[in-house]
Amino acid sequence: MKVLVINAGSSSLKYQLMDPDTNEVYAKGLCERIGIDGRLTHKVPATNGKYEFEIPMPTHAEAIQAVLDALTNAEHGVIKSMDEIQAVGHRVVHGGEKFASSALLTQEVMDALEECIPLAPLHNPANITGIQACKKVMPGVPMVGVFDTAFHQTMPPKSYIYALPYEYYEEDKVRRYGFHGTSHKYVSGRAAAMLGKPIEELKIITCHLGNGSSVTAVDHGKSVDTSMGFTPLAGVPMGTRSGDLDAGILEYLMNKHGYDMAAMMNILNKKSGVLGISGVSSDFRDLENAAADGNERAALALEAFQYSVKKLVGAYAAAMGGVDAIVFTAGVGENDPATRMAVAGGLEFMGVKMDAAANNVRGKETVISAPDSKVKVLLIPTDEELMIARDTAEIVSKL
Repeated sequence: MKVLVINAGSSSLKYQLMDPDTNEVYAKGLCERIGIDGRLTHKVPATNGKYEFEIPMPTHAEAIQAVLDALTNAEHGVIKSMDEIQAVGHRVVHGGEKFASSALLTQEVMDALEECIPLAPLHNPANITGIQACKKVMPGVPMVGVFDTAFHQTMPPKSYIYALPYEYYEEDKVRRYGFHGTSHKYVSGRAAAMLGKPIEELKIITCHLGNGSSVTAVDHGKSVDTSMGFTPLAGVPMGTRSGDLDAGILEYLMNKHGYDMAAMMNILNKKSGVLGISGVSSDFRDLENAAADGNERAALALEAFQYSVKKLVGAYAAAMGGVDAIVFTAGVGENDPATRMAVAGGLEFMGVKMDAAANNVRGKETVISAPDSKVKVLLIPTDEELMIARDTAEIVSKL
């Protein structure tokens, strides 16, 4: 079965055309810097072909069209028409409690996703755009939504409840949901395989660090706590999102500047995070370059981000009563040795001992802690696409 996987993030879009039964990848690629300028990298593994294009991508709609054009291109495409695609699996950030597991994307489900936009204002619109674009081009092809929230449904009530009047949970379902679940599930499974132990015997902290970031405590294979909350706005500072903050700040700024809630949420979601601190960019690579050139605010943004992740690593180790492995994944986690060292360095009291030479690597599945480190630190490139493709094929095969 040929499954097209669409993974639309806040400023990027990954795609793979693959066979989940054999794991063969026909083509894969990445649209990045969406909303900034636009860049498409398209790869064909069978020929080792790599093609790069500068394509304006003001929104995800243009990114989706660029992907479809690349797949069917006469020179570097891998299929003659979209008819060869038997199913499409879409990463969907939030579907509420009703859609905490993967689902066939019927009109009823699409309507529910529209209703969930306030829960994930940066991601759900992008997910919906990808689904709608594919439905228009490939009418009749079954499509499946794979939800980021599913892996975190094992969190105990003490982890997901908020200290609000309980009726807000009972009546309005206000609780911690968590996101990036597909990634956290994949890398924790890979970590167990790398360590040669059953995941049911391990305590793992997974750090999905990128334009959107989250940290998860995985105890014996189950998510027991995670940094994102009711929405993906919570947790550590991100590319443009504030992460956790004192809610009283909202009232203060709204009263002083006359913001309404819509304006305030726009600031928290799109103008905050490392972009807000630095005033330079939401792209961590831009911040590293600016910091190297002496930009103090860019350096501060990076330090604040790294410090927030480090605190969560310590907190989750305490919550689980220990930790066997710490995993770094996603764009920043996989490709930024300095961030990994800033987070994992100095944790000798926890049994963590880093190896600077081993850590000097990008995007390669490897152990980056010292040989005598009691807690193993791993770099594991995530493969959300494979997880999504497998879920999609399983659902479509039952139709």
